[in-house]
Amino acid sequence: MSSKVFWEDWHIPFSRDQITLREAKESLSAVGAQQEEIPLMIQLVENPRYDIPGFDFFHGAVDLATHDSIHILLGRGLLPKDEAFVIGFTMGSTDQVTTMEENLYALFSKHLYPKVYQFKDEEIRIFKDATKLGFISNCRPLDKIDYTKYLGWKLRDMREDIGLEGDLIMAYFRIEQRRYPKSKASQRLLA
Repeated sequence: MSSKVFWEDWHIPFSRDQITLREAKESLSAVGAQQEEIPLMIQLVENPRYDIPGFDFFHGAVDLATHDSIHILLGRGLLPKDEAFVIGFTMGSTDQVTTMEENLYALFSKHLYPKVYQFKDEEIRIFKDATKLGFISNCRPLDKIDYTKYLGWKLRDMREDIGLEGDLIMAYFRIEQRRYPKSKASQRLLA
């Protein structure tokens, strides 16, 4: 009997904090996409490799390896609501996102991304909530962290060193779970 996990099912809950970042990344690498598999439109918007020197189109842009580490850090899977939270929190943690930038990203993700990657209204709400959570959090900007330093660290210790407030994250997860009772991504958050 195969124990293969599909990308839709991959999730390491925030509460599972005694594994290392390396172990979590190995688990994700079995199901996650490679950088070259990400559509160009998304890379243009989200990957700093495509930034114009001296100009950040969207604050918090990161490469795929960093993005994957942030999924793990925040205890999110790979479904659209998870993506919305990870991107929003990352952007918000820079403390530089304006309302106009937030709305512009929402517009791109809803109308210009390839269909399978597009955010619907629920994902836009989660993205905007997460942007605000990242802004009010006292954690370090998630886009500026060298996650390779943390590969051998337990997730709990890494979160503490980065300054990520577990009680803030869990409080929001409870709200999201109540808001979206039929969402797989939202219902598994407190596992």
